[in-house]
Amino acid sequence: MSKIHKTSIIDQSANIHDSVLIGPYSIIGPHVTIGENTVIGSHCEIKGHTVIGKNNHIFKSVSIGEIPQHTKYNGEETKIIIGDNNSIREFSTIHLATSFGGGITKIGNNNLLMVASHIAHDCNIGNNIIFSNNVALGGHVIVKDWVVFGAYAIVHQFTLIGEHSMIAGATAVVQDVPPYVIAFGFRAEPKGINVEGLKRRSFSTEQINNIKNAYRILYRNNNSLDEAKEKILTLSKSQKELEIFNDFFNQTSRSMIR
Repeated sequence: MSKIHKTSIIDQSANIHDSVLIGPYSIIGPHVTIGENTVIGSHCEIKGHTVIGKNNHIFKSVSIGEIPQHTKYNGEETKIIIGDNNSIREFSTIHLATSFGGGITKIGNNNLLMVASHIAHDCNIGNNIIFSNNVALGGHVIVKDWVVFGAYAIVHQFTLIGEHSMIAGATAVVQDVPPYVIAFGFRAEPKGINVEGLKRRSFSTEQINNIKNAYRILYRNNNSLDEAKEKILTLSKSQKELEIFNDFFNQTSRSMIR
């Protein structure tokens, strides 16, 4: 208890590991679980059926577990699940899910949510993702691993963002974004592949060239979408870095940026 500031309000039934540090004036609700070595800053509110893993750092004035901003939500029991080693910066908000959207808002591991990021109801966020300041996701958005969002990017509900892609600052995403692609513009358009990000993640020159070729097939060679999918599928049998394109094509339910 010495690691919980005396001004914080902690519900007796909350499940908090002994190693958790909680700063002044924070409020932890009755259905919250917080894993070992997580740090909660001052003036935070964590409520709802929220599970937070290990080694997370949640900075001051963060709100986690508030009810979703959806007119059809009627108080049903839903969840937030947050993994390990995440950094959630000041004034960020993460909302509970809806029963009709799957019942879980999920955030994986090793993510950085910069100041005032918003994760709406029923989002499914992967691992190693960077949300720059004031990024806002609508409900039901899926973000795969290793995505980078520039500041003030916004994403329409039900959108899928593929692995290793980059969403440029002040970009409005209203269609699905394939893996590796840079999306840019008030209405997002494809602007090449995320070469610098791939280099930082130790992709080889050959792998990057293969991804560039897949991008040309998808966007530059006047293929129909069906033709592009088939050609990339064929290449992926020997170029394993292209396999995630096929997973994306199978999962996408909206039109993709073209």
